[in-house]
Amino acid sequence: MTVRRALVCLIAVSACLRLVWAGSVGLGHDEAYHFLFSIHPDWSYFDHPPMLALIESIGPTLTGSTSAVSLRFGFILLFAGSTWLLYRLTARSYGDRAGLMAAFAINVSAYHTAAAGAFALPDGPLLFFWLLTLDRIDLALRSPTKLGLWGLVGLAWGGALLSKYHAIFLPAGLVVYLLITPSARRLLLRPGPYLATAIGIAIFSPVLFWNARHGWASFVFQGGRAVAKAGFKPLSLLGSIAGQAVYLLPWVWVGMLIVLAGALRRLWRREAGEPERFLLCQSVTPLLLFSAVASVRDILPHWTLVGYLSAYPLLGRYWASRLDQDPVRFRRRLALAALVPPIVAGFMVAQYRWGIVPIDRFVAKKVDAVRADPTAELFGWDQIAAELKRLGLLDDPGTFLFTSMWYHSGHVGHATRAAGRPVVCYNPNDARSFAFWSKPGDWVGHDGILVTFSDPGIEPACYSRFFDRIEPAGELAIVREGKSLRTARFYRCRRQVIAFPFEYAAGPKRTALERIAAGKSEWR
Repeated sequence: MTVRRALVCLIAVSACLRLVWAGSVGLGHDEAYHFLFSIHPDWSYFDHPPMLALIESIGPTLTGSTSAVSLRFGFILLFAGSTWLLYRLTARSYGDRAGLMAAFAINVSAYHTAAAGAFALPDGPLLFFWLLTLDRIDLALRSPTKLGLWGLVGLAWGGALLSKYHAIFLPAGLVVYLLITPSARRLLLRPGPYLATAIGIAIFSPVLFWNARHGWASFVFQGGRAVAKAGFKPLSLLGSIAGQAVYLLPWVWVGMLIVLAGALRRLWRREAGEPERFLLCQSVTPLLLFSAVASVRDILPHWTLVGYLSAYPLLGRYWASRLDQDPVRFRRRLALAALVPPIVAGFMVAQYRWGIVPIDRFVAKKVDAVRADPTAELFGWDQIAAELKRLGLLDDPGTFLFTSMWYHSGHVGHATRAAGRPVVCYNPNDARSFAFWSKPGDWVGHDGILVTFSDPGIEPACYSRFFDRIEPAGELAIVREGKSLRTARFYRCRRQVIAFPFEYAAGPKRTALERIAAGKSEWR
């Protein structure tokens, strides 16, 4: 089989497996919340730029459905394109076999193939446009006087900026490359890079426009997540490193470390070729920054993974050489690497649907058991929607639904989408985009339906002063394979009399419920 045919088979088989995976589990917290982006189209959003919403709309536009697999369909297509781009980028410098190995590597790394490549997350568009930008820069560096190529760089980088703010590392890595590469420094005097920068910023301007109108809320929120809360935290740094190994899978992650260390050694000895220098600069810049942030505060492991995207071509070259040296043994290792993601995905599907691992037996409190099971909170939202309908709580067109957590409101919004009722999040600290999708006064005079999982009386007491009265409307034990996971409680909140102050505001990261439980009065 030729390399091209093998690549096509890889893309087709991987896409089919991810399509099955996407249709087998419910929406994650972020995904359910992201569904509401399509209900509230805008130039940008509190958490992320708008590319996520555009890609998410592909499936519903083609199928007319807003099911989980439909919302994820565009991201599955995009990952097929990412695989092809990675092959092209790698093959141009290191040959077709290396390109195929790089494409294979990204398809067997857990986070990129199973999350960014299948779920409605901003990492999928970022991955595609990041690789597209690298591909266009690679071509532009080979023909630096062609302004058309630099224009394409700007278009690709603009798409990356509209996907996730991490894209700012792309020009940063290019600048580092130009500064350490004498033969390329003259590019700083040519118009090409500046044209690309201008085009990228122009494409990004809707996000700037949205932020300017909303107090730069998105930049403040995302930037604040990188600000240190305390001094040096070695456990946080170790946790970030361990998370990277888990998210990529250890055999991919270790290979990345090997090729990056080798590239650094060759750079020190002045033996690194220009493609290797360029890829190394694109990797090291975000890896160093996020490692610095992780050393002073906790971060999510996938934030750092953008630093490994540019290392995939180097890993492809390394794996191709290993395949040449010992084809029989290395093919076996590749086969085992290919089996792990679908096996893990199959286990997650089984746990989501049937709860095959009885986590509640190992955890004292039920609430802790739900948190310990990564699938438990994703299960049962269709049951909640059906119960709300049975109780008649979705019948009144003047009512709205609300919860105290942005991701719960996202799940309620997706589960009850057929009813078309507005959904808000009444949390004064962290309402995310709900703080911008309506005004506090919009709901005064309306009845609200509160959906909560807390103990009876806690949340109704928190919201009592905002309504004439709050009445219990029912409860539902969410059951999976005959076992109760948790209890959802519903309250009819009669006529809101005071606007809830859910505008976004930076402040203590405790929830309103935590402050109420502590006897504090900040909420009032």
